[in-house]
Amino acid sequence: MQKPIVKLTNVVHKNQSIIKLEFDKNLALYKLVRQLPHLNYSKTHGAWYLPYAGNTVEIICHALNNYAYIDYKALKNSKPQVQNLAAPLHLKLKVESGVVLAELSTQKLEEVNTFRQYMKSKRYSPNTIDTYVDALKLFLRYYNNINSTEITNQHLIEFNNAYILDQKLSSSFQNQIVNAVKLFYSTMQYKQLQPELVHRPKREKQLPNVLSKEEVKAILNALNNLKHKTMLSLIYSCGLRRGELLNLKIADISEQRGIILIRQAKGKKDRIVPLSPKIAAMLHSYYQVHKPKQWVFEGQDGTGTYDERSLQNVFKQALQKSNITKPATLHWLRHSYATHLLENGTDLRYIQELLGHSSSKTTEIYTHVSNKQLQKIISPFDTF
Repeated sequence: MQKPIVKLTNVVHKNQSIIKLEFDKNLALYKLVRQLPHLNYSKTHGAWYLPYAGNTVEIICHALNNYAYIDYKALKNSKPQVQNLAAPLHLKLKVESGVVLAELSTQKLEEVNTFRQYMKSKRYSPNTIDTYVDALKLFLRYYNNINSTEITNQHLIEFNNAYILDQKLSSSFQNQIVNAVKLFYSTMQYKQLQPELVHRPKREKQLPNVLSKEEVKAILNALNNLKHKTMLSLIYSCGLRRGELLNLKIADISEQRGIILIRQAKGKKDRIVPLSPKIAAMLHSYYQVHKPKQWVFEGQDGTGTYDERSLQNVFKQALQKSNITKPATLHWLRHSYATHLLENGTDLRYIQELLGHSSSKTTEIYTHVSNKQLQKIISPFDTF
């Protein structure tokens, strides 16, 4: 399931710089946000906020990164509007010893920065770099009084038990910590810790969420805006991820060959997907009206790509107009595309290629939500 977005912006409130959190209505996310330390609500700004301190973003990422995508682009390109940053915020851990996470030492900050540069040089994606760095910082802050070279496997086990399990954090977050620590220690060549010997949690097996063909049709037909309808139709007709759609260039679409080239998608892999004749006709009409120059879907000012949050809102509005009450996200269209292909008789190997999955096991999960074979099974109840 696609994560909801939490947008962070820097504003002035009562003559102090604060970080405002903006997100769509989501009960689970709302409960997590309410647990943030030093959280307040501003009626003036109509949003929850935290004092702008040196580690505010880190605390927000730590608390929400496992459930939501944290968009802090606006903070990277701006400075606090009032130069009176709050003192560093401290996040207390729910453990018997009452541990409080201190700020990283200068030496550990240098190690983390070296680790970040290593990941950049290896061309890891920006999201992966941010996730691993945040996870590593949390682990090192927990053991801030211990030199990195002295941390052992036992420390990682204790961290899992005393922090992750005690706070009932997810298994995926636990795996993120192990992955980050493992990569860090293999990079820094510290031999005292061997993360490969630490037991990993079992992965949660969740089925993909799927819309029926009738529901997808209702969502697409609910849109009158040509640009919006073309975007969602392209996602469903080609099984695209959100970022793949927004990064599409006009040159990537070949109507003559009937294909779309998806460049450097997840895992830095290129792939080709077929271009539906109906989508080709829709794109032709869209080009005539909007006249994009480089990107297929440009931003409002005609430069750069279309905004991710705006695309989410387009899908949300389509759901409302079509009276579909399921908690669907954009990624459901991709899941639905794969499931409907399977139900139409498309070979699983082709579906794997179309989706860009490295392993066939990832694609096989759609066999569990396809109803084509299930409908052939007769319940013993019906034989009475």
